Amino acid sequence: MEAARTPDAMDPARAAALAATLGIDWRPGDALPPFFHQVYFWQALPESALGRDGHPRLGAGLIPDLGLPRRMWAGGRLHFHGPLHAGRAAERVSVLEDVARKEGRSGPLAFVTLRHDIVQDGATRVTEWQDLVYREDPTPGTPQPAPPKAPEAAEEVRALRASSTLLFRYSALTFNGHRIHYDLDYCRDVEGYPGLIVHGPLLAQFLMLMAPAPLAQFRFRATAPLYHTETARLCRRGHSLWVEGPDGRLCMQATAGSD
Repeated sequence: MEAARTPDAMDPARAAALAATLGIDWRPGDALPPFFHQVYFWQALPESALGRDGHPRLGAGLIPDLGLPRRMWAGGRLHFHGPLHAGRAAERVSVLEDVARKEGRSGPLAFVTLRHDIVQDGATRVTEWQDLVYREDPTPGTPQPAPPKAPEAAEEVRALRASSTLLFRYSALTFNGHRIHYDLDYCRDVEGYPGLIVHGPLLAQFLMLMAPAPLAQFRFRATAPLYHTETARLCRRGHSLWVEGPDGRLCMQATAGSD
């Protein structure tokens, strides 16, 4: 299985900028909070190598050209084997684990699973699986399936209003050119969304910061989009976490593990 290797010097300034963006305290020298590796291991390509959506064009890297133009981060799972530290060189080793095609209610779908192993000081610190879904452009007037309802009982609730400024800063820090997060005209006119889409990994990041410590495993799945015009509820009950939209819909569900 062919692997892509991406080294990174792990500049502490990036972690500090993400902490400021999220509104949390972090100081150089501290271990990185879970999922902060998202601001490292950039795939920096010229604009000529990008697709219409701002992502790297398919077929040139690990992911084949699937003939489906719309991409969403459907979910993922992580194993945290040990802490990562900024200021120490690390390497991400990435492989394509699976590609599966299915026929959904809205047309053909392709599901892609990538695995990333992050190695620092000779040891694997994080193993991450990313589940991506590709689909056709929307057909005007086609009804969308109703999203599931969020659970009602939560032990802890935090409000989240993901402003366009927050989305821009997170896109910049993760070097994510996906236009659904910052280009409102593209969202509406090409992909058929009423507003900017809040990053799935950004929602997962907020949920991880709510998870009981120590966090050894985390699994999340996106179930409905959340838009930048909406105020969401970040909810936790024990080791179960979820994101609830303002109308009660379930936008993301997650499970945290301590061993």
